[in-house]
Amino acid sequence: MATPEPVPRYPAPTIGRWFVDWATTEDAGVSNLKLQKLLYYAQGHHLAEYEAPLFADPVQAWRSGPVVPAVFREFEGFGAGWVVLAEEDPFHWDAVDADTTRFLTKVWNTYGGIAGWKLRNMTQAEPAWQEFADQDEGNVEIPVDVIAKYFHARR
Repeated sequence: MATPEPVPRYPAPTIGRWFVDWATTEDAGVSNLKLQKLLYYAQGHHLAEYEAPLFADPVQAWRSGPVVPAVFREFEGFGAGWVVLAEEDPFHWDAVDADTTRFLTKVWNTYGGIAGWKLRNMTQAEPAWQEFADQDEGNVEIPVDVIAKYFHARR
C-alpha cells in the first residue's frame, strides 16, 4: 500500500492572499483582523485533519487574538478596512493546489461569513490563545503542537 504524499506546506502569505482573493471574488471583503483569524482556523483544522501544518510561519498570541505576523505586516496598511491585492501583484490560483483549494474553501464556508470582531472573540475564548496571551512578553508564539492538540480535541 502506497504512503500518501505529504500535504504541501505553503508560506502563510500565499494562504493569506488566497483568502483575500477569494473574498474579493465573493464580493465579501476581508479585513486584516478577519484574515488573521481565518489563517489561525485554517492552520488548526489542517493540523487536525492532515496532522501537518498548512504553513510554516508562526502564529502568535496578540491582544487581538491569534496573528500571523508575516501576513499582518503585508496588509497592515489597510488598517481596519478591507484588504485588496494590488492590480500589479495579483494572486494566481495555481499558487495553491486543488486539494488545498478545496480545504480552504471549506474553511471559508465555515468562518468566512462571520464578522472579524466575532472571530476575534471566538479565538480569544479558546485555550490555545489564552495559554499564551497572558504572558508578560506579549506577542508570544503559540506552538504548533498546542494548536494541533486543541483542534484535535474539537473534532
